[in-house]
Amino acid sequence: MSRRRLQVSCAGHLSDRVQDLYAGEVEPEGIDLHYLPFSPAEAFRRLLRGEFHAGEMSLSTYIVTVSRGQQDFVALPVFPSRTFRHGAIYVRADGEVREPRDLVGRRVGVPEYQMTAAVWVRGLLQHDYDVAPADVAWVTGGLRDPGRTGLVEIDVPGVEITREAERTLDELLVRGEVDAIVAPQAPPSFHDGDGAVIRLFADPASVEREYFRSTGLFPIMHTVVVRRALYDEHPWVATSLFDAFDLAKQRAMTRLQSREPLPVSLPWLQAEIDATLDLMGPDFWPYGFAANEAVLQAACTYVAEQGLAERAVDPRELFAPTVLDREGARAL
Repeated sequence: MSRRRLQVSCAGHLSDRVQDLYAGEVEPEGIDLHYLPFSPAEAFRRLLRGEFHAGEMSLSTYIVTVSRGQQDFVALPVFPSRTFRHGAIYVRADGEVREPRDLVGRRVGVPEYQMTAAVWVRGLLQHDYDVAPADVAWVTGGLRDPGRTGLVEIDVPGVEITREAERTLDELLVRGEVDAIVAPQAPPSFHDGDGAVIRLFADPASVEREYFRSTGLFPIMHTVVVRRALYDEHPWVATSLFDAFDLAKQRAMTRLQSREPLPVSLPWLQAEIDATLDLMGPDFWPYGFAANEAVLQAACTYVAEQGLAERAVDPRELFAPTVLDREGARAL
């Protein structure tokens, strides 16, 4: 007698790495997966409200909740979002911030203090440029729309964090009321065309490549979590979902190698792929714990150093034991 397929809802942003899950081209064994595309912020909030069985989650927020002993979710070593973050720092072109050390004593806007992008930026500022979190006065709030609140409550002793509820961070930067913004998305003023807002690192890609050469870290932004109650009742769900996410990512990476016709609307796509492979090797977007232990340890270290965690978290604590030793497939 065959086992009845489990109905599982899963929320996350839609990328080539999950496209086949969304389209039903990849099906987790024993699961009818309903993949629901949302922006990351909406997916996080609705997942935390209990609306879905599984989904994409901010890595830093998840580390914070684990440090607090909250066990609503368990993660899979699946990382649908990874991004280098030197390009996430924006300043006024006519301002006094010209290099990272100029941020000392300044006011810096950030949508959410604990958001993963900000954790990585503060980590690189502290370790590479000697700018500690307490050297900066942080202002949280909406980048484009006012009133944004954090996914979790944060209070960091010794660090000044204020919330702006009425105005946007972009507005504050344009008016000179903050000296910089750290954000995953560019502020609207960056795209205005008048050059008033620029990136702190004029050529972030070159700085990020050097960062990877020196550290070997490709920062993880999001992981995938499963509700603890579902995992406790059906532990096999973790391995089934891991394998499906891994296969979907593998198929996406293989498609990138198609040279004719181009699989993505970028004219020099193959040159970019070749440069990435030369720098990062064939498995540049790995899933699985072992292949990502160093970058996960860095994330856990930064969360603890920045006063966000109530205790240091061992990266192995984050993931379902049934998938800790499961290796992702090499895609290219």
